[in-house]
Amino acid sequence: MRFNIPKNDSKYHWTQHSVRKMLFYGLTADRVKRIIRNPKRMEKGIVPDTLAAMQPVGTKKKSTEVWTMYAVKGQKKIIITAWRYPSTSPVRGEIPIPADILAELKEDGIVI
Repeated sequence: MRFNIPKNDSKYHWTQHSVRKMLFYGLTADRVKRIIRNPKRMEKGIVPDTLAAMQPVGTKKKSTEVWTMYAVKGQKKIIITAWRYPSTSPVRGEIPIPADILAELKEDGIVI
């Protein structure tokens, strides 16, 4: 299988680190985009102002998780890295909710 280097466009910017990690772990640009668009779990990234998104992959017997860490700058998402976690990772923190949405939920009495 041939690895196609992803191109930067109006929605996504790919760092060289992310391209090298995708090549190492056998991930495609479409897979990373799918994780960002439809994550199973979201966490704050270890780098300030970043998000980490995850989707499980594989069967119950041999399950892994595919993660990607990215930053949002305006309308563009900067893909920082992507990796495979060999089993099920522990939950680190709360799902990041933007402050304006959280305030609206509190105002409506949905969140205390």
